[in-house]
Formats: sequence, C-alpha cells, structure tokens
Amino acid sequence: MTYNDVFLRACRREPVDRVPVWYMRQAGRYDPEYRKIKEKYTLLEICSQPELAAEVTMMPVRKLGVDAAILYSDIMNPVAPLGVPFDIVKDVGPVIEKPIRSAQDVDRLTPIDAERHLPHVLETIRLLKGELNVPLIAFAGAPFTLASYLIEGRPSKTYSRTKALMYGDPAVWHRLMDILADMASHYLRAQLNAGAAALQLFDSWAGALSPGDYARYVLPAVKRIFDDLADMPQPKIYFPGVASGELLPTLGTVRADVIGVDWRVTIGEARRRLGSRFAVQGNLDPYVLTAPMDVIREQAARILDEGIREPGFVFNLGHGLFPEASLDKLKALTDFVHDYSREALAMMKSKG
Repeated sequence: MTYNDVFLRACRREPVDRVPVWYMRQAGRYDPEYRKIKEKYTLLEICSQPELAAEVTMMPVRKLGVDAAILYSDIMNPVAPLGVPFDIVKDVGPVIEKPIRSAQDVDRLTPIDAERHLPHVLETIRLLKGELNVPLIAFAGAPFTLASYLIEGRPSKTYSRTKALMYGDPAVWHRLMDILADMASHYLRAQLNAGAAALQLFDSWAGALSPGDYARYVLPAVKRIFDDLADMPQPKIYFPGVASGELLPTLGTVRADVIGVDWRVTIGEARRRLGSRFAVQGNLDPYVLTAPMDVIREQAARILDEGIREPGFVFNLGHGLFPEASLDKLKALTDFVHDYSREALAMMKSKG
C-alpha cells in the first residue's frame, strides 16, 4: 500500500507537487452513511467502539480522497476522567451537570491516565495505523475552549461566566488552565505514541478574546502544551478558532508547525501576521459549499493562489463542515484542489 505523505511534507514546509487537503469535521453528518450509523449510536457510543470509530474515521478518506484522516472523537472525551461528567445533547452540544465555578471545583479535578481512562481511543488509533494510507491526525481541545464548556455548563455565545472567572479570580483561572494544559499534552502524547502521525489542538472559541487578554490569560497554557510535546517528531497544528485573525501576531513563540486560519483573514495576511516560521492551514468559509460549483472553484482557486506562494500550505476550511454540506461537492472540491494546485505548482517550477 503506497503511503501518501504530502500532508506531512506540507506541514514541514517541504516541497510538494500538489497542495494537500483535509476538512475539519470531515467524518460527519453530511455523509448519508454516517447519518445511518448515528440513528443507532450516539457520538460517545461510536467513540467507545474502536472498530466502529475507525470505520467512521476512514469514510472520508475513501469517499473524498483527502490527504489526511482525523480521528473520529470529541474534544470532551478526556473531560469525564478529570471528574466532570457530561453529556452531548442533540442540537445543543456538551452539557455539564455540575459546572466549574469556584476554587473548590478546580481543586477536585484529578489527572487523567489515557491508557487507563481512554483505552478505546488509543485502540482506535492502533487499528487505523494498519489500515490507512494517509496520515492520521490526533487532536485535543485547548484549555480556553474546554474551560468555556466546563464553566458555562454548555455552549455559549457570550462566555460571560468564563470571562467573569478569568477577570475576577486569575489565580483560580490559571490553575484551571494549567490542569487543562497538562491533560491535553498527556492525551496528545498518548495518541502520538499509539500511532498518530500528526496532531491538532482545537481552540475553537479563543477568538472571543482580545489579543491582550489572550496573551495574558490563555497563551501561557497553549505554549505549555506545545513545549511539553516538543520532543515528539510529528507535525503539530494549532487552530486558534473562528474570528481569531487578531490573535495571530501573538503566536510567534508557540512551538507548533502549522497554524490554522479562519476565513476572516486571507492566507497572505495570516502569513504576514505570523511571520515566516509556520506553515498555514485553511481557510475556505464552510458555507461557500452551499454555492454552485463554479463559485466554489473560484473561491478555492483564490485561496490556492495565495497558499502556494510560499512553502507550507494545507487546504482546509476555516471551521468545521456542517450537516447540509454536499458529499458530491466536497469530492469535486477535493479533486479541484489537487488538480489546480498540481498545475499551478508545475507552472511555477517551470518558470523557476
């Protein structure tokens, strides 16, 4: 079986003959086959069955032809072993029965042991390592994003309780950030040791913060995770989430290899704000997928033209796929990214 490593080479800013592509939430409800599975099992039930979770992980690789698989899991999976029971409620998201609101709540949190508490996740990775011909991406939730669920008790648009703790009791806040950072780095290391070829740290909601507040209250924990994992050779991606363009200039000391970008900032501008050290991943607005194919191709070509100007570009969305996305359009987009970028890179090479 030929192994497709173009994604890994792009993450390392090495030469490629075409731009690699994968999609956040690429194993999901846009796929009729996946929807049938979800009629029988909840997300957490799928995660608890390694063979089923592995099958769902592989679906978009087979159907779309993407250059990387991302583990079918959820950022909340390691939260229960911390001592915070939760449920994922349909049309709501993670719901915490007893949210964290005080120093005493933080003190009750316990360290996780991935091999003991999450063996099904690691077994899924081991199964996939023998089946995939593309790299497998492990992932974890970043401290701010996880904290927003743990403190609010459910998804929020204002993060009012989260910010109240952050501003009102910074000592407790930083203790919580450190606990969540240690959990993430331990969990990611276990996934890499099990066979994952890369990782992504999801900080979906960090864009709710100003650059100053992010640098003061969140960045130290993010740096802690990547510092802890610096000895691991696999490429490391940090996605600072939606509306995070203003945070990009603060990330220069983060020991990641790739920074994910949402659609509110261009690839060229993202590179300017980040400097030359990182590869960049992104950044099609997911809802462009509701447009006719000629519009999708036009938007993708614009992103690719910017992306290939420098080494180190991975095509992706600026956030996750949504249920109404079309499987056929995604397949056509994947093919277009491959074909268009191959021709464009060949032309650049011929011109020196």
